[in-house]
Amino acid sequence: MSEMNGVVMSLAGKVALITGGSRGIGAATVRMFRAAGARVVFSYQAAQEQAEALVVECGGEEVCRAVRQALATPADGAALVAAAVEAFGRVDCLIVNHGIWPAHDQPIATMTDEQWRGTISINLDSVFGLVRAGVAAMQTQVRESGPGAPSSVKGHIVLIASTAAQRGEAFHADYAASKGALISLTKSLSSELAGQGILCNCVAPGWVGTEMSLAALSDPETSKKATALIPLGRIGSVEEIAGPVLFLCTPLAGFVSGEIFNVNGGAVLVG
Repeated sequence: MSEMNGVVMSLAGKVALITGGSRGIGAATVRMFRAAGARVVFSYQAAQEQAEALVVECGGEEVCRAVRQALATPADGAALVAAAVEAFGRVDCLIVNHGIWPAHDQPIATMTDEQWRGTISINLDSVFGLVRAGVAAMQTQVRESGPGAPSSVKGHIVLIASTAAQRGEAFHADYAASKGALISLTKSLSSELAGQGILCNCVAPGWVGTEMSLAALSDPETSKKATALIPLGRIGSVEEIAGPVLFLCTPLAGFVSGEIFNVNGGAVLVG
């Protein structure tokens, strides 16, 4: 029997663009994609020191670039894709991880236009710009590389949604609506692009220990209620979200398209 060397999830030669990459799930994803051999461009908005430190940790600017880019409009998304292409010449994997979750409870009857538009613009409008420009870049790469097998995989898009997208979230209708739209977008993109070799999938995390959720989870009562709904009885780690994202961009997931990948400790069991 030949010696077994294990299964390797390699992205050698690939370029990944990861939004919101300086902290939390994004930073864990940047580290994991670099460990898999990809060159990575990631965006940040305010955490410059963390972003610069992450670039150094991941091997320096020859293989990892941080781009300061607000993401609130389609034009913002397009600008970030252009920056990634300028940095490394292509984009093979687009990971849409950025977003906001207003931590305060806000009844729908008193939610302001400003809160609604602010959440939708960041969580959805900019995603449209990212996906539109990212798909155009991938299609250009395919045309320039010449003909290949019709079913071969030429690009990956992974959108990060939430359990709130699947079951709703009282007093956070803006967030749930924006993330629910990403699930529908995933299925639409899969139907449109899979035949072109561009696979789109979605990862839907539950409660994860990030800075965004810290305000809520630091309250003992809220934390107790959250963990009570999770069969595994604990909050997830950022690495436990980054791992499935990486998997969906490897050849091991080459027959997966339009999937909603639930990573929530068993809290929500829906597609």
